[in-house]
Amino acid sequence: MKPASSVSGVIALLLCMAAPLAAQSPPACTRAEHRQFDFWLGEWNVTLPNGRAAGTNSIQSINAGCGLREEWKGAGGSTGTSLNAFDPSSGRWHQTWVGSDGTVLFLDGGLRDGAMELSGVTTGANGARTLHRIRWTPLGGTPAGVRQLWESSTDGGKTWTVAFDGKYERR
Repeated sequence: MKPASSVSGVIALLLCMAAPLAAQSPPACTRAEHRQFDFWLGEWNVTLPNGRAAGTNSIQSINAGCGLREEWKGAGGSTGTSLNAFDPSSGRWHQTWVGSDGTVLFLDGGLRDGAMELSGVTTGANGARTLHRIRWTPLGGTPAGVRQLWESSTDGGKTWTVAFDGKYERR
């Protein structure tokens, strides 16, 4: 049986040896792709095309810059949360959205023509499939804003209907 002091000495030695290895590991999520959706970060007032308030949105960087968390508060009392992250293994962005109305969306995609475009499919109780396509486009100007356009299609993408069109302005 070894004395407790030698066991603790071995543990301390192992920890000291592991520390430089951990320090040498590059930080996760440093690829340029991890920053592609950073234009959406911030505190936002969101309006509809007619100028009416749609709600507010808070987009925060989480987990050392490896993801974004969205907290939506609609003007009519609805709420929703999404988690967004770039997956290096697939080269695609993913979003999981859960709304207080029961809507659950699983979207994926990436940067396209300067806008983040994510899409996915939901299946209704009757088995009908709906395609969803959401684009976040950075807007120039002062202050800079973002346009979010959510479209849906029930005919396999032949025709699209606007589900939401919001302009984000920084609070």
